[in-house]
Amino acid sequence: MFDLVGAVELTASAAIVVAAVAIGFGRDAAMRGRLAIALGAWFVVVVALAATQALHYEHGIGSPGIGLAVGLPIVVLSVSLFRLLPLRQGVEQVSLSLLTAVHAVRILGMSFVLLHTQGRLPAPFAPVAGWGDIAVGVAALPVAWLVARRVAGWRGVLLVWNAIGLADLATAVTLGTLSAPGPLYFLTAEPATGLMSTLPWLIIPAFLVPILATTHLVIFYRLFRKESAGQVD
Repeated sequence: MFDLVGAVELTASAAIVVAAVAIGFGRDAAMRGRLAIALGAWFVVVVALAATQALHYEHGIGSPGIGLAVGLPIVVLSVSLFRLLPLRQGVEQVSLSLLTAVHAVRILGMSFVLLHTQGRLPAPFAPVAGWGDIAVGVAALPVAWLVARRVAGWRGVLLVWNAIGLADLATAVTLGTLSAPGPLYFLTAEPATGLMSTLPWLIIPAFLVPILATTHLVIFYRLFRKESAGQVD
């Protein structure tokens, strides 16, 4: 039953993230439509991988596959956004408050905590990833409001929040990798993290994490570029 609830929550979160990316980085309706279709196709691929357990350590590739599913999309997204002219224009113009607010979906990190209490995910991975996401998600909307209203000190607040948010994702991925049977299996507490390669939970590392991590990178770029002293939202 909890997996069904998780499927609904994660699908809704994915839809919110896709809409935010398409609206934020698309300069016109046609571009937004293409972005939504491309991200939707990626989502379908992730669901198919989860349904077939192609990345599960007992039935498929295992942790190297999960690592590839997380890392490769970040590289592809980053290169596309910063190298393709139409998308690069989106990077320069996208609302920083929108990029921040979309991270409110990370409140669903509560799922990690609940899965841990059910004995389905190990510590320290689940509690650390879960509570970290909850903290970042809860803070996302207030920080987005500060950015949108240009409240004094908003830039510093956004920088700190963004650093914490990206560090949380990196920590979760690292702990998840170290808790999964494979060449880097050092945190051997039971159960392992094989659940994260199945439906609906693969949506988190293979879809949501790469997109959200990329938005963090875009925020850093916008905050540190020379033009950031001018219009940034």
